[in-house]
Amino acid sequence: MIRALTLTTAALAASLVAVPAQAADSPPRTGFEQSNGARWTTEPEEQDFLAAVDKASDRVSIARIGTTKQSRPLQLARLGAAHAPTKVLLICTQHGDEPSGREACLTTIRDLTYATDHRTRRFLDRTTLLVVPTANPDGRAADTRGNSDGVDINRDHLALQTAEARTLATVIRDQRPDLVYDLHEYGATPPYYDKDLFDLWPRNLNAAAAVHDEGETLSQAYVRPAAQKAGYTAGTYGIWTDPVTGDPIRQVAGDGQERILRNMSGVKHSIGLLIESRVDPLTDAEKADESLNNRRRVDSQLAALNGLFAYTDERRRQVEVATGFARLAGYADTGPVYVGGADNDPPEPAEVIQDPPCGYRLTRDQYTEFKDELALHGVKTRGTYVPLRQSLRALVPLLLDERAPYHLTVGEPDTEC
Repeated sequence: MIRALTLTTAALAASLVAVPAQAADSPPRTGFEQSNGARWTTEPEEQDFLAAVDKASDRVSIARIGTTKQSRPLQLARLGAAHAPTKVLLICTQHGDEPSGREACLTTIRDLTYATDHRTRRFLDRTTLLVVPTANPDGRAADTRGNSDGVDINRDHLALQTAEARTLATVIRDQRPDLVYDLHEYGATPPYYDKDLFDLWPRNLNAAAAVHDEGETLSQAYVRPAAQKAGYTAGTYGIWTDPVTGDPIRQVAGDGQERILRNMSGVKHSIGLLIESRVDPLTDAEKADESLNNRRRVDSQLAALNGLFAYTDERRRQVEVATGFARLAGYADTGPVYVGGADNDPPEPAEVIQDPPCGYRLTRDQYTEFKDELALHGVKTRGTYVPLRQSLRALVPLLLDERAPYHLTVGEPDTEC
């Protein structure tokens, strides 16, 4: 049975998607659905599924946007209005052994394509929804975290060494999404770290304040309440909590590294959110029947997506203001740039570039080696000179300053403004 999405928050419980009863032209079903969660959708099944959805309606288009080292397609689904004021990007299964987000993304594409109710039509009239249903096809085929070279794609969003990360960078550069929503899974550590869902906004201190705050709002006022209303527990990714008091006792992940997608999203002025569903079985029944555990993993992701869509619908104006001003702020060319720290970890003095240079001069060889990566990020250059006065001002030192821990190369600072 096809699961219809619902737009769910504490204040709103109206339907977003109502899929019509199956008929002769009934919506396609994923391999996961056909097996009732006993197995994950295979790559051939995904391709057949997306082709069928693409053929079914002008509301959706599926395009090949890249190719992996093992020649598998990287694809982008586009739904909604072409020039809508709000643009949302879903990145599904960057880690190949975390398949529940991919299944949620596939059925979301289908459900929105086939929905006929007024609320969904109105939502799509004002929203461009972009979905990369499988961001790591080679890893998914092998059931590995990394890609076919063993590289963790979600640690490559600054260096852009992998075909997968380069493709995602191109999408973000060309589409300039207002929201980037990144679907993952995690292994629990009871009783300190075992919610059904965890999420986290960009912690990187170079994210504009309004963009950062909207990410927190998305998490705490929409995604978590939607998950909780559906019966799932939720919390902050990377933080162990005392099972009695609920107080944080240890940070195990969730730092501000710029090479992680949710942080790079914030640096690039998109409201980002990481979402993680629990892999481990919760009950004896789930231990005995893997399909129950699999369905819970996917259903919790779908419940969280309800919160994302509710947020998008209700806070369009705030989103537009936050991302719009953030994209212009770099042209003012003022303020520090942070090469360390996070919103919950004050930076050391050495991690703050208080008076950034006007730009960085590259040698001809440096420019030749890294010009493609600069272009993929959307960083503007004037020959071999990279000015800070541009939309992606804070990204420039992260790429070119020797103080940045993951810099591509070390440029010569230009202080003669």
